[in-house]
Amino acid sequence: MNICTYSYEEYLHLVKSFHGNLAPGLIIGGFIVDLAMKNLPAGDFFDAVCETPVCLPDAVQILTPCTIGNGWLSIAPFGRFAVTLYEKYSGKGVRVFLDTEKLEAWPEVRDWYLKKKKKKEQNSDLLLAQIKEAGHQLLSVQKVQVEPEKVRRKKMGPVGICPVCGEAYPSKDGEKCRNCRGETPYTDVVSINATNQKVAG
Repeated sequence: MNICTYSYEEYLHLVKSFHGNLAPGLIIGGFIVDLAMKNLPAGDFFDAVCETPVCLPDAVQILTPCTIGNGWLSIAPFGRFAVTLYEKYSGKGVRVFLDTEKLEAWPEVRDWYLKKKKKKEQNSDLLLAQIKEAGHQLLSVQKVQVEPEKVRRKKMGPVGICPVCGEAYPSKDGEKCRNCRGETPYTDVVSINATNQKVAG
């Protein structure tokens, strides 16, 4: 059993090293990307769309050249467990999704995905075994036409210097950067001078 160019065991190793643990969603994500790759339309350059930010983007980044950083992977916040690979210029693509109508044969996968059991009540060994046994049988495939401008990352545009923090930011955000307008996630910011010095906790 292979997932793209890797054996199943090799893929599990990549999942653990990249993601930090053997997340069931990321293992299913491997089968999703593999099935999408097998059904790609003709073309040389492809982009990807994930319809959830949870687990699935990591499968795309492990198995394809599409990453969030290079802009070839977009996240559409639909909350659906699906990946679309599409030809960059024509928009012709294939969408693969975890099909709820196919889960009954694998009750542990069903209960995990539909959150019918709390995590501590799940049998993780059985869950992973059912995912491996089911593989592509959990999934469905659709041909789609993507409108790339709706999902591609927008260009940053002109850059300004924030008058409060002095850092560069997209001018379209206004007179100050979003951080200095109060959208910051930080509560304590302390500058340090030494390049290799650790910040005291």
